[in-house]
Amino acid sequence: MINRYVFHREKKGTSFLPERLKNALSYDRIAGYFDSSLLEFAGEAFEEVNGPIRIICNSDLNPQDILTAQRAEQAQKISFFKHDAEHLAAEGKARLKRLYHLLQKRDLQVRVLPNEAFGLVHGKAGVIRYEGGRRTSFLGSANETFSGWNLNYELVWEDDSPEACDWVQQRFDELWQDSRAVPLSDTVIKEVERLLDRRELDIEQWKKKPNPAGLLVESPVYRTQFGLWPHQRYFVASFWKAHTEIGARYILADQVGLGKTIQLGMAAQLMALSSEKPVLVLLPKTLMQQWQTELMDLMEVPSAVWNGKCWVDENGVEYPAMGTKPLTQCPRKIGLVSQGLIIQGSNASEQLLSLEWEGVIVDEAHRARRRKLPSQDKIGEPIRNPKAEGNKLYAFLSEISSRTRSMLFGTATPVQMHPIEAWDLLRLLSYGSDHVLGGTGSNWRKPQEALPYLLGDAVPPRSETDRWEWLRNPFPPSWEDNAFRQARLQLHLKDTQAYVSGEYTNYHNLPVAAKVPISLAASQLFTRYHPFLRSIIKRTRDYLEATIDPKTNQPYLQKINIKLYDEAIPLQSYLYTAYKQAEDFCKALAARVKSAGFFKTLLLRRIGSSLEAGINTVRVLLNNWSDSIVLEEEDDYFDFMDDIPGTESTELKTLTSEEKVLLQQCLQNLEMGRSQIDADPKLDTIIEYLNYYDFAKKGCILFSQYYDTAWYIGERIVEHYPDQYIGLYAGSGKSGIWIEGQFHKREREEIKARVKDHSIRLIVGTDAAAEGLNLQSLGTLINIDLPWNPTRLEQRKGRIQRIGQHLETIEILNLRYKDSVEDKVHERLSGRLQAIHALFGQIPEVLQNVWIKAAIEDLEEAQKYIEDFQNKAKNPFQGRYEQMDGVPQDWDTWKEVVNKHEKIQELRKGWK
Repeated sequence: MINRYVFHREKKGTSFLPERLKNALSYDRIAGYFDSSLLEFAGEAFEEVNGPIRIICNSDLNPQDILTAQRAEQAQKISFFKHDAEHLAAEGKARLKRLYHLLQKRDLQVRVLPNEAFGLVHGKAGVIRYEGGRRTSFLGSANETFSGWNLNYELVWEDDSPEACDWVQQRFDELWQDSRAVPLSDTVIKEVERLLDRRELDIEQWKKKPNPAGLLVESPVYRTQFGLWPHQRYFVASFWKAHTEIGARYILADQVGLGKTIQLGMAAQLMALSSEKPVLVLLPKTLMQQWQTELMDLMEVPSAVWNGKCWVDENGVEYPAMGTKPLTQCPRKIGLVSQGLIIQGSNASEQLLSLEWEGVIVDEAHRARRRKLPSQDKIGEPIRNPKAEGNKLYAFLSEISSRTRSMLFGTATPVQMHPIEAWDLLRLLSYGSDHVLGGTGSNWRKPQEALPYLLGDAVPPRSETDRWEWLRNPFPPSWEDNAFRQARLQLHLKDTQAYVSGEYTNYHNLPVAAKVPISLAASQLFTRYHPFLRSIIKRTRDYLEATIDPKTNQPYLQKINIKLYDEAIPLQSYLYTAYKQAEDFCKALAARVKSAGFFKTLLLRRIGSSLEAGINTVRVLLNNWSDSIVLEEEDDYFDFMDDIPGTESTELKTLTSEEKVLLQQCLQNLEMGRSQIDADPKLDTIIEYLNYYDFAKKGCILFSQYYDTAWYIGERIVEHYPDQYIGLYAGSGKSGIWIEGQFHKREREEIKARVKDHSIRLIVGTDAAAEGLNLQSLGTLINIDLPWNPTRLEQRKGRIQRIGQHLETIEILNLRYKDSVEDKVHERLSGRLQAIHALFGQIPEVLQNVWIKAAIEDLEEAQKYIEDFQNKAKNPFQGRYEQMDGVPQDWDTWKEVVNKHEKIQELRKGWK
């Protein structure tokens, strides 16, 4: 029998579904998107069904996001969590309770089908079974929502004939059994349970019992990303415990790509909300936009950036500078300032030092260093005078350290060339905090005595008395180990006291009950509890991917393998001659100008990127070495070079007749070569990998150091993919999208969004895209050039080898010209560079000197340089950071949350 229904405001469908579900044995339903509104209308009726209820529904999951079970659960969580938690909780606890009850009992089974499987499943239908084999089916436009049955204009067609029921059942079964349909994850079910008991706190309520989870669990990093991974939660929890008790002093030295900005940003938010005092973040200027964007986008934390003239908030609003100390008038609790401002020698330092801080965060902190390192065969003496012996950034940090409660450094390479560099960073943290290296008389304040033990060059003391001298000053706080908790109780020593003094300075005067835990801790002092391991938190991707979390029985981090391709592209005829002439030019310049090696090799670096960049560079050099050749992609280099010997600009800008002739010949050969082959020889290789190695199909980011290279390659790729959207991600005002072959300027935020929703699968980027851009939806990467600053390669790789990557193996292609500087370094030194990478987790920035030496034909010196580094450098941080006891397990289900609007208003208060 066929029945037809029209439901609208006057003729509501209130009773249609409840009447048909009463005493039903099962209900199979093709619905729309999954959320709690599925039960808004029919929830009570669902409870009347005496058998299974199965719902197949849509989701905006992408098939590429659900290739493994773990990734499917994460992607589904994001799909459901996009609904505002505050809104979901406010819609009605009764509905959520009913939903949770049914899901938990498994009476209600839900499978989620990506849109791309069949397109948007707009057809809605159901089959209901009763005792005796009776069935009915219906289809129409209505969902199980209040508006679907009561407010909207909906059509429903009911048919209980066997043919109709069979036909609807077949449609349901083909969707339900599709391999791309994934069960509703336990994560979503737990979130429904959390929302049931969710409670909002105002800021003052949160301050009485502050917990990071109350700020995190409903932040965008949880709702639209993948939350915080165990190693990130460990750092935030460790920092917060230390900050609230004694003030936190840590170096976060995680390998590139492990989410350092989020961890430090979370610390900044916690400090800003817990105090009326401000928070200062000191950054290289190339990271300032990334930081401000991620603070707002991932944590809903407003901040302001000092652009050199005025403060600019998260919405781009400028605040005119007022008075004699405009830098102290930040309109947000968290202010971001460029390290270059400190280095330039303005009065910025004095302005910032006039304030008291709740926290100071320094990213890329290794740029604060002593001016002259000791030789590799010596440990070296401590810095006595920071202003004279350290660079300007080091001197500034030595002063501001005592004006802040907590201080955090971020750097993937706390050791660049010598272990003393890590000690120097700890020395900076120790100004104003004896908890780091101890108080007066501490052995840890003498690097020449302490470092040999840590580097394995000396046997640690064995007697209890000698060990006690090292352990007691500083004495670790109680929360770091039960042994310290027991010892502090016996010694009546508060956590705020950094070291043991008085009668207990002598080991023999210690209470017997204290000697047992102290002896246990002292036996592990040089392997687990010394200041380096307590203050430097460093994790590597290899460790996190290979180690099973005992609480979850899953690795701490998803394993992402790398398949690496290396291609040395031959240069023929005119192009080969042009490159040799460029080498001759650089050697001639090097013989005349004794310093500024970075500038002397500028032509070789740019011609090694692409012949297009080479042609542009030669033309500019022939116009008296215009400053315009230094593109914005290189600006960060000058932020930390204040202690490099200077060179008169006229030496560089005024070329000799020999140098001019070499440039003119080079330009002529470059142009002749280009006219013959009509393309950069790298381009054919790029197109081959995009097409025949499926890089384009898997999604690809192509990186170059230089905008003109990126633009040129992008224009050529468009010719091969005219129907695709192709992105160009570069410096401010230079980004855009090629649409149907035509370039249109676009904001970088739009490009990010299009990459995320998979509408852009090919993107060309400068190193502006190497920091702060999440490209885990892409599976391949092409390095059009190899930057001489080695950390750039790590940062590039970190764009796709990151949390949320949907492939188990990513593919990377490295391109270079045969017989170029990059090729010589790769052929002669790559094995040694890999060994250093294994030691430190990445290649320190200072090894760009290897490329400079190779560029001026000093390969033997380059090899000696890297051998000295490899043989002498030792990593003193193994051990403790590879253990993460105490990772919070309840943050994902935390129910007491801070009111978002109050939080934002609090953080929008200015510095006081």
